[in-house]
Amino acid sequence: MPKDIPESQAVCNDITRSAIFIVATLAAGQEPAEQVRAWCGDVAALVRSVGKRVPSGNLSCVVGFGSDVWDTLFGAPRPASLHPFREFGAGERRAVSTPGDILLHIRADQMDLCFELATQLTGRLGTAVSVIDEVHGFRNFDLRSMVGFVDGTENPQGREAVDFTRIGDEDPEFEAGSYVIVQKYMHDMNGWNSLSVETQERIIGRTKLADIELDAAVKPTCSHSSLTTITENGEEVKILRDNMPFGRPGMGEFGTYFIGYARSPEPIEQMMKNMFVGRPPGNYDRLLDYSRAVTGNLFFIPSATLLEALADRDPQAAAAVVEQSPEPSSSAEPRHDGSLNIGSLKGISQHE
Repeated sequence: MPKDIPESQAVCNDITRSAIFIVATLAAGQEPAEQVRAWCGDVAALVRSVGKRVPSGNLSCVVGFGSDVWDTLFGAPRPASLHPFREFGAGERRAVSTPGDILLHIRADQMDLCFELATQLTGRLGTAVSVIDEVHGFRNFDLRSMVGFVDGTENPQGREAVDFTRIGDEDPEFEAGSYVIVQKYMHDMNGWNSLSVETQERIIGRTKLADIELDAAVKPTCSHSSLTTITENGEEVKILRDNMPFGRPGMGEFGTYFIGYARSPEPIEQMMKNMFVGRPPGNYDRLLDYSRAVTGNLFFIPSATLLEALADRDPQAAAAVVEQSPEPSSSAEPRHDGSLNIGSLKGISQHE
């Protein structure tokens, strides 16, 4: 009999008009951990209940957990590539790591749906967590970023999006899960807007109005699009971006919330290294002369099936089971071979 395939969370849903991003930390003690585990079993029902009010509103929520909290909440086993956020760069040009145990990525075509679901989800969590960052994002005209260029043009679509974001046989206990990296960027819009359109286009690597990639003969190697293009074995390795502008014009605050999904954090980390350090070192992304990362987190996104099951997870019992498990055979195939483990898309196609 074919095995049951876990259902993924709403990672590959279409980009909506509104979004709320919430990052929280877990309170100390056993009771908050128990409350969060129980909450895992409530998320899907809350999304259905709120979404039922406006069926055409495309409401969804993706829930993720950070490396530092996984063992406390769920014990072993843990996702193979889950680790603390890795910092890159130095000085003013730095991808910083900031606290974060739980991520909520709430999306809908109406902000009232996002707002109501965020209210219900955080209300159910109560004092078990402390919200340390909350951003309300909006779709800017024809998917324009805060700096005026179309965002996410090279996003994978359809089946390709699933292949690049969903874990397969490389980590079978967490099949249909994903990884996500989030960063909040603040922009110097006065400085950016003082540049000519031609200079802006060379920094981004695309035309501003038509969103056409610049010819390789004129596109600088330090352009944003050049440095965020990753290849493995001659094929491009893609991630799924769902970035959103945010801001408070009256306060002079203009930002972009970067959120990138992938089946491994490695390609996103390579992109960040290219941007902040340079490829080669020193040939960094000139967009960072006008954009500053103020947060940075890596989360694991369990499948929807696993998220609901985590409500009943006993971390102590789970650890005991792992300790009693026999050692794997020395002839067993390793999970990682040093590659990005994405270009081959192994372990996915046979299940579809």
